[in-house]
Amino acid sequence: MPLAAAGQFRAVASLTRNLESCRNIITKTVAAGAKILFLPEASDYIPISASESLKLVRPIETSEFVLGLQESAKQHKLPICVGIHEPVAGGEKVKNTCIYIDEDGVVRQRYQKLHMFDVELVSGVVLTESRSVEPGKSITPPFDTPIGKLGMLICYDLRFPEISLQHRRLGAQIISYPSAFTLPTGNAGHWHTLLRARAIETQSYVIAPALVGVSNSKRKSYGHSIIVDPWGKVLGECKGVDTENAEDPGEDAGGEEDICVGEIDLGVLERVRKEMLLLRRTDVYGEV
Repeated sequence: MPLAAAGQFRAVASLTRNLESCRNIITKTVAAGAKILFLPEASDYIPISASESLKLVRPIETSEFVLGLQESAKQHKLPICVGIHEPVAGGEKVKNTCIYIDEDGVVRQRYQKLHMFDVELVSGVVLTESRSVEPGKSITPPFDTPIGKLGMLICYDLRFPEISLQHRRLGAQIISYPSAFTLPTGNAGHWHTLLRARAIETQSYVIAPALVGVSNSKRKSYGHSIIVDPWGKVLGECKGVDTENAEDPGEDAGGEEDICVGEIDLGVLERVRKEMLLLRRTDVYGEV
């Protein structure tokens, strides 16, 4: 059965440095024998401000980060699913997107994040993604990959089961959530609980690559990249940052660049869907 890899690293405000980290992850992925690699949300850069993001953002066609990944994908015959930023016409905001690069190095699919992460936590974490990011307006239908039909979502989307259930109805067998999850919500147990719930309720594989560690003075990411099977079993997981006081992500996360792998067995998926039938009463409560 094919192996999928979920990559994890510490992104900073440098496309060049982040590309180097991703290439190190690609080397690990190829060595592990995985047939596809999933990289985190915002793998191209993590800015300290909206103005810095506008300076760093590049169109897909000219982004040295994307072009570098396309080259590596073609070189290793390795499809790559990765979260990046894209510019918006007018220049006041950016797009938070996920792209799928096939084994020939061609960008074949693209999804723009629908749900904006606007929160003010008791811990003091305040994030208002909607101020600097343009939300998407549509779902990218599931598409064929070497491991099955993939539905692409991004980070905060995982809190909305409606969109993952829609992917299931559209034929998804795997749902990906490239992420940059916060430490407070990760340490509260939300990350593992939500991802396993999405896998169980859609009876699909869930692959969630995540950023880890301290990107800048305002951003610390939880890590714990993970792969979950349709029964809710964790197949693979990276380490993460489990304390708010961590200043060295490598010390807590067991290394800044890492992967976890999981076997994608569509026979298991079909068995789960056959044995645990989900017979919804849409005549009573409608279709969610």
